[in-house]
Amino acid sequence: MTRVPLAITVAVLLAAGLDRAFREPPAEYHPVTLFGRAVDHAANREYPLPKLAGAVLAVALPALVALLVYGALSLVTPFPGVIVAVLAGLVLWSSSSLYLLLDIGGQVIADSEAAPEAAREALVALVGRDTDDLSPAEIRSAAVESLAENLSDGLVAPLSAFALFAFVSVPAAAAAAAFVKAVNTLDSMLGYPGPFGWGSARLDDLVMFVPARVTALLLGVAAGDPEAPFRARRYAVTTPSPNAGWPMGALAAALNVRLEKPDEYVLNEVADLPTVSDGEDALAAIRAAGLAAYAAVALLGVILWL
Repeated sequence: MTRVPLAITVAVLLAAGLDRAFREPPAEYHPVTLFGRAVDHAANREYPLPKLAGAVLAVALPALVALLVYGALSLVTPFPGVIVAVLAGLVLWSSSSLYLLLDIGGQVIADSEAAPEAAREALVALVGRDTDDLSPAEIRSAAVESLAENLSDGLVAPLSAFALFAFVSVPAAAAAAAFVKAVNTLDSMLGYPGPFGWGSARLDDLVMFVPARVTALLLGVAAGDPEAPFRARRYAVTTPSPNAGWPMGALAAALNVRLEKPDEYVLNEVADLPTVSDGEDALAAIRAAGLAAYAAVALLGVILWL
């Protein structure tokens, strides 16, 4: 029998290994794809009070996902703990991502100077902005910004939720990670200006408050400059999102580069836009910070087991 705390470690290591080997589950079977279809169905209806309806759905849909995960894993808790650990690892794998982010970011940065058109096409997978008129340096800036923000959204946030609820149970940890992923997915699909998406955006702001700042600390350490997040405070708060500026700002400060989204924000305005070498340094910091996040949560399971 695998003791429950050690199941946390097994689940995290399994999720990390699957992410490294396969990146993400196949799109047609990915739980996020199925969840997205449910969101589309709900969003394409007419509501007399769209802001209220959107707020209710913003809470109800992630809560339903969490309950389904919790219920499914609770049903198998009487069986050997390794079964619960494997199922929790599968949930965590489908709720988080690191290496696919590194793959796309690496392609964009590598092509940004020699093949900017190819870089612009690849960048569309990372950012929501118009990429057609971006210069090579602006392409790299957008890629570095997205790498930092998506590390927070796509890895540190679900891992943080998993770690926090690991003190309750393995099913609760898996359910928490799934809840965070659902919240983030709703925000990406609906959380734009408009009454229906208001609730999704605000809930995502709340859920991401701590993970964004934890990510900033991880990136500072990973880039060899632990003080970077503190120096970045003055411009980290200038982004429209109350959270995205923290990991982006920490990376801008640690690498001493300027990150800019035209007409919206400028981070570390006294520096220059990233070079290819800066982009490679950003990739190395993202990789190190992501692996550190996996390792920290895996270590938590060992500590609880001892």
